[in-house]
Amino acid sequence: MRPDLSPAEWRRYDRHLSLPGVGPEGQARLKAARVLVVGAGGLGSPTALYLAAAGVGTLALVDHDLVDESNLQRQLLHGTRDVGRPKLASARDRLHDVNPHVHVVLHDAWLTSANALEIVGAYDIVVDGTDNFATRYLINDACVLLGRPNVHGAIFQFDGQASVFATDDGPCYRCLYPEPPPAGTVPNCAEGGVLGVLPGLIGTIQAVETIKLILDLGETLAGRLLLADTLGMQFRTVRVSRDPNCPACGTRTITKLIDYDEFCGTPALAAAAQAQAHAHAHAVPEIAPEALRERLARGDALDLIDVREPHEAAVSRIPGSRLIPLGDIDTHMDALPRDRDLVLVCRSGKRSADAVRRLEAAGFNRVWSLTGGMLRWEREAPPAP
Repeated sequence: MRPDLSPAEWRRYDRHLSLPGVGPEGQARLKAARVLVVGAGGLGSPTALYLAAAGVGTLALVDHDLVDESNLQRQLLHGTRDVGRPKLASARDRLHDVNPHVHVVLHDAWLTSANALEIVGAYDIVVDGTDNFATRYLINDACVLLGRPNVHGAIFQFDGQASVFATDDGPCYRCLYPEPPPAGTVPNCAEGGVLGVLPGLIGTIQAVETIKLILDLGETLAGRLLLADTLGMQFRTVRVSRDPNCPACGTRTITKLIDYDEFCGTPALAAAAQAQAHAHAHAVPEIAPEALRERLARGDALDLIDVREPHEAAVSRIPGSRLIPLGDIDTHMDALPRDRDLVLVCRSGKRSADAVRRLEAAGFNRVWSLTGGMLRWEREAPPAP
């Protein structure tokens, strides 16, 4: 029995210890490994659970969110009783229950340009479990600058992808996607939806790739992008070459980190960025759900324009609202009244704010965005009589 594995660990990892390519030496390497998982949500849940079960000695999580009931369809680190708790708190409890031998480190913060190098630098491997482009680029750049492998995963609706970036001789995320997309052009999972089991599939693949990196076992996804189509149940890989002109890992012109929120249209991740986003959001005229309910109850003359997609509106919508998806708003402007109040509605308030800006640019001056969208509208629904 190796001195760095206790009798309890020897019993727990019995199936690993008899596995070719792992054995006591490999299990000791897993115990010595330090892995950072960014995001304790859909992707982070299966990744963290399986890495903890596998015996990764130090497992760190970065998150600053609370458990919402809508998370439970896919984020298996959390349960019904955890709704309203910090995700890190419920994740810690769940991981300790899975494996009390694992040291769980919690970083209760959003990853930003101010803290990324310090946090990432403390670990051997980074697992990207985020759901927005801003943090993906931040993770990539930090991993390239610090020489840390970046185990990538991304999901949307029924499709997912995974790869390993920023290895010594492999490409980085920017070799595949050089620049972040313009704000508002790519919906996130909250807006577009995601099949609940999909992050379980991709996150488990990320856990496998992480373990292979620790053990130097098999062939990782470095230099390949795995694409998963769950509706057709097809998997394929495409080659990704290192770009000599990549500003991160090629020309090395990126020498410091920046926050990409302003480019990607995601929520601000730091206090200063949050304040900036807050000021920007208030530049758009908004109406709170309670105020809108009062106006509707009075019978005020106003038009409700729902800018979500038809499949979203089919689930729930405000009675009397007119469906015009955001992508079609420009072509329907001539049919919208300019002498009545227009209230734009979406799921969270992001797309409706974008629609308000477009209408204001076209000369409309009586337009408002429903604050918090349908999420807040339904959350603040008045009690049934």
